[in-house]
Amino acid sequence: MEPSAGSDWSRSVFGELVVPLSKMIPECIVRAHERARDGHRGVGTQTLEAYGHGLYASQYEELASGLTQLPSATAVRLQARTVMVVASHVLYPIRYAKRNVPVTVARLRRAVGLRADLIRRHGPDPMQRELDLGLDELQQQEFHKDLSQLEPDIGLVLLAYACAMDTGVMRLEWGDAELRRGDRHLLWHHHEPLDLPDAQRSA
Repeated sequence: MEPSAGSDWSRSVFGELVVPLSKMIPECIVRAHERARDGHRGVGTQTLEAYGHGLYASQYEELASGLTQLPSATAVRLQARTVMVVASHVLYPIRYAKRNVPVTVARLRRAVGLRADLIRRHGPDPMQRELDLGLDELQQQEFHKDLSQLEPDIGLVLLAYACAMDTGVMRLEWGDAELRRGDRHLLWHHHEPLDLPDAQRSA
């Protein structure tokens, strides 16, 4: 299947890179799953710890390897992981579920830490600003020290996917979302599905 030409939102973010990104990102996430699955089988444990830890590490590694040749792509180290920045946007993977459920149910495990701070600092402006922090207060808020490596105007695109060892990658979307202080629920401003490789879709 040919990669999507993207929506108005994704074209406004990535321009001509929408087409290669919409093909390469799913391939990277599927390879990360395959590496984690093979690692679990190699260890042979009864629990899924090896799969979970392997997937967490390999998702960053596969995206870094797969996207490094794209124009304007740069790598940044955040909390000992290599994260890719393309077209002035951080591409950040999140496995939000182990079953095939909509991305709109996605919640972070914790309301604090690097991932939460990254979304609050580099995600979209709040839809209801009067219910959230004012800009001055937001700028004064303390964030994870690693985020000092990112310019304040860098954007964020979340790569949210549902995946399990036995079923593989069931759903993958990209988009932008806000995260209110003290909350773990993602409020999506934009999200759209990315087509999975044919072999994964038929698995």
